[in-house]
Amino acid sequence: MQPVNENELCFPNLHNSSCRRTTRPPSTSMLIYITLSSISVLTVILNMLVVISISHFKKLHSPTNFLLLSLAVSDFLVGFLISFQIIQMDGCWYLGDVMCAMYLVLDYFITAASIGTMVLISVDRYVAVCFPFYYFSKVTAERTKMCILLCWASALLFHCLLLKENLQNPGRFKTCYGECVVFLNYFEGFLDLFFSFIGPITVIIVLYSRVFVVAVSQARSMRSQVAAVTLHGSVRFKAKKSEMKAAMILGVVVVVFLLCTCPYFCLVLAAQDVEVSASSVTFLLFYFNSTLNPLIYVLFYPWFRKSVKLILTLQILKPGSWETNVV
Repeated sequence: MQPVNENELCFPNLHNSSCRRTTRPPSTSMLIYITLSSISVLTVILNMLVVISISHFKKLHSPTNFLLLSLAVSDFLVGFLISFQIIQMDGCWYLGDVMCAMYLVLDYFITAASIGTMVLISVDRYVAVCFPFYYFSKVTAERTKMCILLCWASALLFHCLLLKENLQNPGRFKTCYGECVVFLNYFEGFLDLFFSFIGPITVIIVLYSRVFVVAVSQARSMRSQVAAVTLHGSVRFKAKKSEMKAAMILGVVVVVFLLCTCPYFCLVLAAQDVEVSASSVTFLLFYFNSTLNPLIYVLFYPWFRKSVKLILTLQILKPGSWETNVV
């Protein structure tokens, strides 16, 4: 057996029990570091702008925007989680077993909350497009806040129970010092995969398929009635058009979410024993989704562009700025 170079170990003083570092060319390591750091910083800053916009301006306090706020909060937290991936870029965990267990729970919890919010967004658009007459009476701001609270609380409770053994005995399943791993048995792994991926993705696809069919049908109907609408009818026409536009924009958010997350979960599903490293394309794509969401809002939502301008010029510090009409 060849002697191990101490520079290859996470903890050189623990020669026999230390994990080995992941060795890469310096140029590759620098590229990964810059990429992850850029994604982390952009994700935190952009989603912070979304959080401030929706929280501050009263005109943006609608059920749909509260769902976007929930999504932005989860994406904002993802930006901070990426910093932990930067720390263990060389394959070594230096923050101890307790911090490892806390990090893993947060990672699972925030990811589940984000996916749960996507399901709520799909339900919101489904009701708005398919049952427009009931939407404003059934989908209220208070009910939406309650659904968001239940989503986050259930995600936290589920993963605390799922990872209970990892929390009770931090570091129990590591094979060497410098390793941060989570252990799930077959049944626990199936539950996590079903509730974090298979179930939510199925609900999202089914609901948005229905939304797409109804939206196309309504668009055809409106085109045929445009020439003969009354004043009252024109208001209804604009309302329908607004809801369909919102469905289209959030549909883009959902499609981007599916494109970014499905490769990661499919890889996990196909090879459960394979560890997905922070430098893999599927991993980067999974977390990059949290950066893309605010960029989508910039492209499609005029209110977000107006809000960002007011935030960056510090106009929100003026008294009564929260009543500014940014819609």
